Amino acid sequence: MSTQIPVLLDATSLPPSWGGVARYIEGLLTGLAELGVSLDVVVKPGDLDRLRSAAPGHRYHAGPASLAKRPVRLAWEQLGLPRLAARLGVAAIHSPHYTFPLAARRARVVTLHDATFFTDPGVHSRLKRTFFTSWTRSAARRADALVAPSRATAQAVRDAVAVRPEIRVAYLGVDPAVFRPPAPAAVEAFAAAHGLGDHGWIAFLGTIEPRKNVPALLAGYASLRAERSARGLGTPDLVLSGSRGWDEEAARLLDAPRDGVTEAGYLPLEELGAFLGGATVVAYPSLGEGFGLPVLEAMASGGTVLTTDRLSIPEVGGDAVAYTEPDARSIAEALGRLLDEPGRRAELSGAALRRSQEFTWAACARVHLDAYAEAGVTTEVAA
Repeated sequence: MSTQIPVLLDATSLPPSWGGVARYIEGLLTGLAELGVSLDVVVKPGDLDRLRSAAPGHRYHAGPASLAKRPVRLAWEQLGLPRLAARLGVAAIHSPHYTFPLAARRARVVTLHDATFFTDPGVHSRLKRTFFTSWTRSAARRADALVAPSRATAQAVRDAVAVRPEIRVAYLGVDPAVFRPPAPAAVEAFAAAHGLGDHGWIAFLGTIEPRKNVPALLAGYASLRAERSARGLGTPDLVLSGSRGWDEEAARLLDAPRDGVTEAGYLPLEELGAFLGGATVVAYPSLGEGFGLPVLEAMASGGTVLTTDRLSIPEVGGDAVAYTEPDARSIAEALGRLLDEPGRRAELSGAALRRSQEFTWAACARVHLDAYAEAGVTTEVAA
């Protein structure tokens, strides 16, 4: 038996790839259900069945079919969402991806995922930077409660704008049914399906955008491969999973033939555990993250992770991952050390798996309940 709380979660921002914010929304709804809490959720019609199946127990409402077009969705958010909230009689609207209704006679809770639009604006397009900084400033002034996925992001927002409500930090969780150490047969099947042979691979997971630092990763990998070849040593292939974003330099480099480099594109969710956990190393040399979900997902899959200590990433990785500076030379040297030290990789893999278990969607949901309470929603959940 669940407690229905008067909150409407706007899930119409779910992306077609079902990554990023979709993992957050699905995980939050799952965590709330684990705590015995349900709420109202509005979603695009095409996402309704999948989200309801992934996180049952909530009351789902299909928005208009035209919400698949982003301009229509943003307009509906201002007009249709407040009307739906009024019809349902909820006390608060939770907008989980920056934008929110500016004029709503309901309390508003807003999630701010990332502050690199302020701390490192050059890694974003001008349009994206302007859009998200504007909405972050508006949320800081108008929202009744704010949520961020890391202390680093919360502090960066505070440093950049005058924030009216407290920013509550809700670390994201990970689904252990998807992200767990893969069986050897699953790793072998993944390698066979993607033509990787039996020499292993170095995995990268994420959108290929400037802050992911893919050009430095490619340059570092090429240098490492040449150096190891000169010593008569093989090097695992570098396999990149994710869509191409707006990193023109990375696109130019990837369009040229590169020995040992494969673009796998989007991988099905059910393959990610084998991709990350079966990799010799997971390389994620990001210039900065609001949270760094791929790092956590790799850790939960038992992966050996090499990343940077920028912004929020150390809050996730702690001492269970290896760190590198983000330049190509440092990446090559750090990768080389890990390839040469299987004992160190095993040590990090075990530590990563243990640390990942601290990040649960139920814990994330508890912080959101505190945010809802700050916005005036009354609910009691058993400890």
